[in-house]
Amino acid sequence: MALRAAFRSKCVFSGLLSQRSSCSGHGRVCVSPVLAAQRRNNSTSPKIDVNFDQSTGVAVMSLQSPPVNSLSLDFLTELCISVEKLEMDKSCRGLIVTSSQPKVFSAGLDITEMYGKSPERCGEFWRAVQEMWLKLYGSNMITIAAINGSSPAGGCLMSLTCDYRIMADNPRFSIGLNETQLGIVAPFWFKDTMTNTVGHRNTEVALQLGLLYNPSEALKIGLVDQLVPEDQVLTTAKQNMTKWLAIPDHARAITKSMMRKPTIDKLASNREADIQHFVDFITKDSIQKSLGMYMEMLKKRTR
Repeated sequence: MALRAAFRSKCVFSGLLSQRSSCSGHGRVCVSPVLAAQRRNNSTSPKIDVNFDQSTGVAVMSLQSPPVNSLSLDFLTELCISVEKLEMDKSCRGLIVTSSQPKVFSAGLDITEMYGKSPERCGEFWRAVQEMWLKLYGSNMITIAAINGSSPAGGCLMSLTCDYRIMADNPRFSIGLNETQLGIVAPFWFKDTMTNTVGHRNTEVALQLGLLYNPSEALKIGLVDQLVPEDQVLTTAKQNMTKWLAIPDHARAITKSMMRKPTIDKLASNREADIQHFVDFITKDSIQKSLGMYMEMLKKRTR
């Protein structure tokens, strides 16, 4: 489905789900279902490109699923597998996440994964959303989001998992968790991630109103850490990475775990219930009707 119109209308959907983690540790969360899911990944072309520079210990992960890097099951599975492989390579110390698509970082969760699908398929999809969050938010690596385009909903969540966020200073770009605009409620772990970043009051207002912020607004509330010209986002991310790499890995990783582990554990201990809650919600006739109407609106806009 072409989501570019949704992206422009600032009403792109973002998700809500989970399952049980096989293990959790200091600064790292192991989510074994990803490896099993690798066998089910039917994508014919890579949706994730990873360029690992062994001389610096830094990998650049480019999201490359046209037109807007929608987070489909295949996309999420491939992303999780890529992160897991880098995590297992002890020579990889840092990860920069960016987009190879013009003007968009990621437009969020793929609505077609939630419309007209069986409860089992919805649960499988949500499990993949959770694993993306767990792997990035619980990573031992230094993670920097090089946000070179708009990043609503699930795209915003992905950037929030990173240690540092650099965004292109283009007033036409936007970022935020805008689920309520589609009648959807962001799950508790979306809320907790944003609260940990911008504070309780900013999160309360942003989530209730489904706000999308332009870059300067996002910087003001701390949703992003730095703004740079559009053509300097990746270069600046690499420059910032050197500052983080200068800190001893063990001290930084333990500190990161100390800050994030309570949030991670909260999801890890409630994954099955969260999956069931999402499936029950998304398969309601009223929600399916709403999603169907929204998709019809998008089709009309793209004609």
